[in-house]
Amino acid sequence: MSKKIVIPASRVRQGALVLYTTSMKVRDLLLDGFYSVETLDPEDSSDKGYQRLLNRARAKKLADYIVKGQDRQDAFLPTSIFLATDKFIEYNETNNTIEIGITLVGPFSVVDGQHRLEGLKMAAEKDTRVLDFEVPVNIAVNLPKIAQMCHFLIVNTTQKSVDKSVEQRIIARLTDALDVEDLPSLPKWILNTVQRGEVDKAIKYADYLNETFDSPWFGKIQMANADSDDVTINQRSFVKAIVKYVLTANNPVSIIFRDIEKEKRVFLNYWKAIQRVLDNGSSSILYKYNGVELFCKFSIPFFMKLQDRGSFTVPTMEELLRSCFDNVEGDYTGVGHPDWWARGGTASFLNAGAINVVSQEMSKALHKASMNSPMEL
Repeated sequence: MSKKIVIPASRVRQGALVLYTTSMKVRDLLLDGFYSVETLDPEDSSDKGYQRLLNRARAKKLADYIVKGQDRQDAFLPTSIFLATDKFIEYNETNNTIEIGITLVGPFSVVDGQHRLEGLKMAAEKDTRVLDFEVPVNIAVNLPKIAQMCHFLIVNTTQKSVDKSVEQRIIARLTDALDVEDLPSLPKWILNTVQRGEVDKAIKYADYLNETFDSPWFGKIQMANADSDDVTINQRSFVKAIVKYVLTANNPVSIIFRDIEKEKRVFLNYWKAIQRVLDNGSSSILYKYNGVELFCKFSIPFFMKLQDRGSFTVPTMEELLRSCFDNVEGDYTGVGHPDWWARGGTASFLNAGAINVVSQEMSKALHKASMNSPMEL
């Protein structure tokens, strides 16, 4: 028989959203199948989870505090846990209670509070008195999975910080769902970002570079919730640079092709050409923040020149890059040499201002290279 819990609750209506505000004992929260945490899988770009990875140190810190407060009865945890289900829970208006059949309704999705739940679980394992500790809980009912993900994003971007890489993944998924699913009301800045679609496209660029076997970036980008020793830059920084420089009105790549598959291929060709010219096996800074920031920024004038040539192949890009580097003058003439990009080399110590200057010098050299042939008047 299904385990049932009957608890006092207040019904709260917020537009179309129905919440039951209540308190629950830890022993009930920890029942088998009562809740689940849909963690974002960093290995699967099509995964539908959205939660950040659990920080066990953070949960343990809470557990230690709860256990310590049992003797003096002064443990204090006022912040509510936000659970959600896409199913209906009946409200008894006679005695103001709800009845939860765990098998029928559960597991609840944890929209907010996974670290509190894990901390309480760890505390209960140390001291069984914690099983009777009560915590405030808000339960949303009839809330589809896509809406649960939206509420997680709202809670964790308007009230407290969530890892930017996880935020980018959720925004990308909301963009994909924009025309096929009903989304709840979102803060204007989030909705605008979702509607523009640039984060979704940038995520697709980054995934493509990271997952294509012959890509210079194969396995080098640390995706949301991933933990690897082989990565050189995180998804957050790469996607931010793509949005800032590549997916802009003055960069012709998305305007010319208007086809995400071709755009991704052009961007991959660009980095293959960069690799051929600058990577001698020790040019590690090329694949870190400074390399990404510089070459995403430089892609604007570079792709404009390629547009004039009518070719976006790797050999064409490689030839244009070499010609450009041959014409760089001043303090940054070494930018076209692999040693410049070695760890401890000049590229290691560039700040934002220096990156802008290097990009400007490369742009000047690019124009010089294209003017080497005689001009007719």
